[in-house]
Amino acid sequence: MKKTQDMQRNLTMVMDFYELTMSNGYFLDQDKDIRVAFDVFYRKNPDNGGFAIFTGLEQIVEYVLNLHFDNDDIEYLRSQNLFAEEFLAYLKDFHFTGDIYAFPEGTVMYPNEPCLTVVAPLIDAQLIETAILLQINHQSLISTKTRRIVRAAGGRAVSDFGARRAHNMDAAIYGARAAYIGGANSTATVLSGQMFGMPISGTMAHSFVMFYRDEFEAFKKYAETYPDATVLLVDTYDVLRSGIPNAIRVAKEVLEPMGKRLKGIRIDSGDLAYLTKKARKMLDKAGLEDCKIIISNSLDEFTISSILSQGGCVDSFGVGERLITAKSEPVFGAVYKIAAVEEEPGVFVPRIKISENVEKITNPGLKKVYRIIDEEGRAIADMIAKSDEVVDMSQPFRYVDPTKPWKNRYFENCKAIELQKLIIQNGKLVYQLPDLEEIASYVKRQLSEEIWEEEQRFEYPHMHYLDMTPDYYEMKMQLLNDLSMKE
Repeated sequence: MKKTQDMQRNLTMVMDFYELTMSNGYFLDQDKDIRVAFDVFYRKNPDNGGFAIFTGLEQIVEYVLNLHFDNDDIEYLRSQNLFAEEFLAYLKDFHFTGDIYAFPEGTVMYPNEPCLTVVAPLIDAQLIETAILLQINHQSLISTKTRRIVRAAGGRAVSDFGARRAHNMDAAIYGARAAYIGGANSTATVLSGQMFGMPISGTMAHSFVMFYRDEFEAFKKYAETYPDATVLLVDTYDVLRSGIPNAIRVAKEVLEPMGKRLKGIRIDSGDLAYLTKKARKMLDKAGLEDCKIIISNSLDEFTISSILSQGGCVDSFGVGERLITAKSEPVFGAVYKIAAVEEEPGVFVPRIKISENVEKITNPGLKKVYRIIDEEGRAIADMIAKSDEVVDMSQPFRYVDPTKPWKNRYFENCKAIELQKLIIQNGKLVYQLPDLEEIASYVKRQLSEEIWEEEQRFEYPHMHYLDMTPDYYEMKMQLLNDLSMKE
């Protein structure tokens, strides 16, 4: 049986209180069986980047399939003196019965397009809001940040070292998972490795070096214990005068007589660009050209880029706090908004949120999201269509750029790939969830083959277009017009 972090706990009550008070109201008004559609989307890429990575779907599925209120939950809710007994009885036998559509996990995504849609009875859709958002907001944030760090590393290995600076145990465990999806090679968090089959890695702490009488003795003990995986932390006392010389001595006096090689050294403080250049020269002079140099200490995409631009000699990066907390922009901002209500059997009537802030006006109705791929296999835009539209790319296809709707524009010699897949139907899983390696490989393939390099820049990336079919755009504008007439 696959081990999960929530095996010993029921997470159903991870929800905002208003989800329960609203549901109680719906129940008493006899609206609980009306089906609705809610979309999950976000409005802005983290760090002013060009894209984000959809992450956390597997944990959403686990939550929804295991959602149930136990006796302790019911008694706790009863103690609030707010809920009707009939509603509490309903919750006692509750399980999710709706449908969930979502992008495949690891899909590169963009602002204002629904990465996940819930079509379900009203209470079913309302009760899962918080759980869905917290998984997407956290894991998508970390995977997106990690991808930036991995890009800055330029093909060098990146390991997640962040657990001790994560916001709690779950943040460390699922943050490591998200980091692997974003391109990290391994994690130092052992439970994440156990749960998700990720490679785990680690060397030693300064305390190991300080425990022994001197640095050489500590290095010698470690090398004798792990002769096939000796990586020595060389900055406890003095990198160039003590650490590197003692590491070289261990390589010559301890490892080489055993027929082994010093695998690497790690530097965790100081001027990392300067120290790695000096260390590389010292190691090479000693005949240790194959010895890897690993660095850590408050790294992110900007410090990594700076170190490498200065000629730093680095083979691998251990990245901790700024990865696991996405320190530069620690809020992802996905939201969960109602998009349609089934007012007659099979007829979903659009709903739209209007705001003085134009960017907060939602895209209404049941819809489909397509990725438009050109002849060279590159994604040139995404497009929203009404759910019942036929999108035929066998001939020039007219679309609307909502920022310039007066222009007549066409996709030619392109194909349209529908992004959302049916994940849960009538409360049952109908989709084969990929394993972690498949998700990570999917991310890499998209970014190397489909997504423009210009969208992957750190500074002023190209903005990916989110277009609309003419029918969808007309429906949205008509809805806005009708509502404005009522004011």
